Amino acid sequence: MTYHIKGLDPAPYHHLFGADAETLAAAGAVRVCATHAPGFPDRITLDDARVGQDVLLLPHVSQPANTPFRATHAIYLTEGAEIAFDAKDTLPPAMQRRPQSLRAFDAKGMMRAADIAEGAAIDALIARLFDDPEVTELHAHNARQGCFMARITRA
Repeated sequence: MTYHIKGLDPAPYHHLFGADAETLAAAGAVRVCATHAPGFPDRITLDDARVGQDVLLLPHVSQPANTPFRATHAIYLTEGAEIAFDAKDTLPPAMQRRPQSLRAFDAKGMMRAADIAEGAAIDALIARLFDDPEVTELHAHNARQGCFMARITRA
């Protein structure tokens, strides 16, 4: 099974990079400093921020479909990150470091299956969930905090 994982495009967030507290608050965002690593997984690079690095904590709509599974949760973005993770059949560092809850969605945005895996077992879970031909994409969430990590599509 070949799959593709891509970090978030930074362009829609450029206006928040370096923004003042008032501008961030209007977007429901705050700036925080990474106090430990791993611990602040950036959704653009799909790696953890370095200790002392500024990150933005903001809401992100990970499942926009008008279904009961529409989802919004907090994510971190490293200020100034410009190059999104983009790879086939490769788990990004932030996903390798923490247990992942994978949720399988069909073309209508309805969840068809979900499970949890960690480390090397994530690859096998991706393959198993994509065995269902109705599944169009998987959403990876950090299993402990529940926040969206990345979208996984068939390559």
